[in-house]
Amino acid sequence: MSETVLGLMTALGLSTAAGLNAYLPLLIVGGLDRWTDLLTLDAPYDVLSRPSVMLAIGVIALVDFVGDKIPAIDSVLHAVGLVIAPVAGALVALAATGSDTVDPGFAIVLGVAAAGATQGARSVVRPASTAFTGGAGNPVLSLGEDAVSGVLSIGAVLVPIVAFVMALLLLGLLAWGASRVWRRRRTRRDERTLDPP
Repeated sequence: MSETVLGLMTALGLSTAAGLNAYLPLLIVGGLDRWTDLLTLDAPYDVLSRPSVMLAIGVIALVDFVGDKIPAIDSVLHAVGLVIAPVAGALVALAATGSDTVDPGFAIVLGVAAAGATQGARSVVRPASTAFTGGAGNPVLSLGEDAVSGVLSIGAVLVPIVAFVMALLLLGLLAWGASRVWRRRRTRRDERTLDPP
């Protein structure tokens, strides 16, 4: 399989992971560059492996990790994530592929689209979880998102084909969940319109 195709699979896996947790893929990519030979980041993306940058991202990731487990705060973080996740998705896609492997413009589009779609879908699904479970299910859902983001990030570098399939399945699952939530909302709205108080 060509280096370009593998690079695209890696980019899709990492950017989809960034849609679930914007900071974890950045930390994983930086850590893999800093402490292993599995990934070598070209300049200027090698800044992600600098200790000061990793520490700053780590602190923000910790705040996000805790806040995402608390109903109401998680909704605010998801709204902010609609901007941050696509930026992080583009950044990890660019960092992991390098300009020699994948066209940078295409990597940016892929990263923004995958991370934005994933973040957008989870921003629709999470309020449904809050309503259905009274917020009790949110920490479990958030931990699951974090775990999938971590596995997908590492898999995107180690086994790009598996990460590619995982990313496609995840994007499909999130699209399905978001469409179900939208249909339920539309049905309730229509019922209220037909049966005014």
